[in-house]
Amino acid sequence: MDTGTGDAATNQKQTGCYGSVKSMSPWRLVWVIVVLIMSGCTMVGPDFVKPEAPLLEDWTEAEASGFSAGQADYGDWWRVFGDPVLDNLVEKAYRQNLSLQIAAIRIYEARAQLGIAVGNLYPQQQSASGDFTSNKLNISDDSPLIDDRFNALSLGFDAAWELDIWGKFRRSVQSGVANLEATVANYDDLLVSLTAEVARTYIVMRTAQKRLMIADDNVKAQEDSLQLAEIRFKEGAVSELDVTQARTLLRNTQASIPRLEVGLRQARNALAILLGVLPGQLKDTLDGPTEIPVATDAVVIDIPNNLLRRRPDIRLNELRIAAQSPQIGIAKSDLYPHFFLAGSIGWRSTDASSAYGDSDLGDIFDHNSLFWTAGPGFSWDILNYGRIRNRVRVEDARLQQLVVNYKNTVLNAQREVEDALVAYTRSKEEEWFLRDSAAAARRSVEISLVQYREGLVDYQRVLDSQTTLVAQEDRWADVSGQVSTNLVATFKALGGGWQIREGEALLSTENRTDMIERTSWGEFLEPEGLELPVDEKDRQNWQWPAW
Repeated sequence: MDTGTGDAATNQKQTGCYGSVKSMSPWRLVWVIVVLIMSGCTMVGPDFVKPEAPLLEDWTEAEASGFSAGQADYGDWWRVFGDPVLDNLVEKAYRQNLSLQIAAIRIYEARAQLGIAVGNLYPQQQSASGDFTSNKLNISDDSPLIDDRFNALSLGFDAAWELDIWGKFRRSVQSGVANLEATVANYDDLLVSLTAEVARTYIVMRTAQKRLMIADDNVKAQEDSLQLAEIRFKEGAVSELDVTQARTLLRNTQASIPRLEVGLRQARNALAILLGVLPGQLKDTLDGPTEIPVATDAVVIDIPNNLLRRRPDIRLNELRIAAQSPQIGIAKSDLYPHFFLAGSIGWRSTDASSAYGDSDLGDIFDHNSLFWTAGPGFSWDILNYGRIRNRVRVEDARLQQLVVNYKNTVLNAQREVEDALVAYTRSKEEEWFLRDSAAAARRSVEISLVQYREGLVDYQRVLDSQTTLVAQEDRWADVSGQVSTNLVATFKALGGGWQIREGEALLSTENRTDMIERTSWGEFLEPEGLELPVDEKDRQNWQWPAW
């Protein structure tokens, strides 16, 4: 049947089996329907096909200094800095971050939703019922053979089963499985961002500490210069201008310290939130070397193609396509008739007296009290074809949006890697020049002070050299921090960090305990209870018993 819509532009194929049903007895028709549903040979709509996206052959900066090409495992990339405090912070953030715990809970929400979808493969409506009534009849005949008072008891079971002829419910399961996998990918994506943000914030904090140390050292040096200028002024060797210039430079340097302290405190507060604790509770955790973390080894950069396998956001967008693709088949199934089986069975008994003899409620399970009904049926929305076709088009348009978004995500992922790599290599070059510049500026201050003390130069020469030293050392420290944060951005762009959760429980003990105390979760909340399909074939055919 032509639905009036086209499949998504992903070369997606349609599965199904075709045949004709000639006149046959109702029971034979029921049997054919049951065979069709059990064989699972008909599923309307497209199967998921992984979209293609353009990929670089190699990174532009792969051969730059500090990098080496090859296969790499970025599961614990932060260890390249050789900083035990950073290692501890990342581990604590993984265990305690609240946003990450929310993402973990969503995984189990999706798992329960999948259980609902699987349950629709089986009889969708089942109910047991029973009732007891006491009755009095308004009868004018006072014949002793008729009792105007009697009780009635009935017990029964009803069931209805919409057969999955067109694969509607199997498509729902496929979509549910892909959605579950997508929530795991979303968790991994958040974990990549979390580890990178912890490392970046820690480096920002250490950079602020380094800049504070530099500012303190320059304040001490400028206080000595001010004292020298005051002595020479009292001796009449120089004018008061030297003193005021020295005091101006000193106060300007001192004024930069509160701003740096604000940045330091804010970085510590940000770290506390990332670790799921109150601000100010990380003092003991942050004790350690105050130097800016620097990579101790050359960074190994692997090929761009591995981004598709490793970056969780790319996998997330791919799985969103896998979850949306079955929605087209679900919508298309409404174009065809819905076949169902319905039936009921029960027992009915009464203690009424009649000309046929007395009966008793205890005879409820007697074979004469048994009644049942069963039979097939169908429904067909033949007057809603316009709306159904447009619903199919809506789902197809949503799918195509996801396909285009996937390609855009892959492109942006490669841009992020290239941006981070070039920022890292060039900031390293800048840092080397600034280190040498700061060393030269410090030497200039030493020389100018000696010459000023001996009266060979005026204070302007000292002032200029100390101003330059303050600026160059502060800039050097700032760029040194940028080198490390750019390396963090490189590892984040490469998709490293989520591997830390492999083999670990996703939920914290506190959250798991709270959920188990409220609701029966069975084995759902155990790590081994989260088994996912390993390939597309498993996603197509996965049957989950906990329905």
